[in-house]
Amino acid sequence: MKTISTTLIHRVLMPEDSSPPTHPTLILLHGRGADEEDLLGLSSHLDPRFLVLSARAPFAFPYGGGYTWYEVGTVGTPDPSMFKTSYEKLSTFLQDAVAQYPVDRQKVFLLGFSMGTVMSYAMALTQPHLFRGVVANSGYIPEGTHLELRWNAIASVEFLVTHGTMDPVIPVQLARRAKELLTGANAKFSYKEYPMAHQISEESLADVAAWLTHRLDSHTTETSRA
Repeated sequence: MKTISTTLIHRVLMPEDSSPPTHPTLILLHGRGADEEDLLGLSSHLDPRFLVLSARAPFAFPYGGGYTWYEVGTVGTPDPSMFKTSYEKLSTFLQDAVAQYPVDRQKVFLLGFSMGTVMSYAMALTQPHLFRGVVANSGYIPEGTHLELRWNAIASVEFLVTHGTMDPVIPVQLARRAKELLTGANAKFSYKEYPMAHQISEESLADVAAWLTHRLDSHTTETSRA
């Protein structure tokens, strides 16, 4: 499949069965110092029905290569200018992707890691009508930015929050803050902590895979009953 021209460089993986006109779609958003290849290896462990789009952050990371969504002052505080630019570029990318790839618009999921999780939250909490679910690995909800988070409009979005209790990069307290915010908004979410550092472990990946498959299967069942 030809890659569309849009705001972000990205990779595309078609599902095993590419015959349906549209597909459940999983958007992968990497962390700091990585690129669009970083999370693609997860796809072999995830539901084969997904069309996978993996986007590259727009800014070069000057310390060791790769790319970043923004710079960090203190943990939990994105650089305002870079964060705004990344948000706008990612928003345009998602609009272009949904319009030009064979995306089932009722089954669009975001899967982020670290900064990619922050960007996933940013998208889902400001444009919730676009997404079915969010897998938030080792990240945090961006508070105190230019964004107006639409807490009263997220009833149709489900969240899976995973975090390591020994994370030295983004402390688990920030995941617990996300849990507090989601609870306060009466959001549909699952929350899991693991005895790991800043990573996706075999255990957490298995839980992510099961969660995503269950969402696809439950949506299919609901549609067939309608």
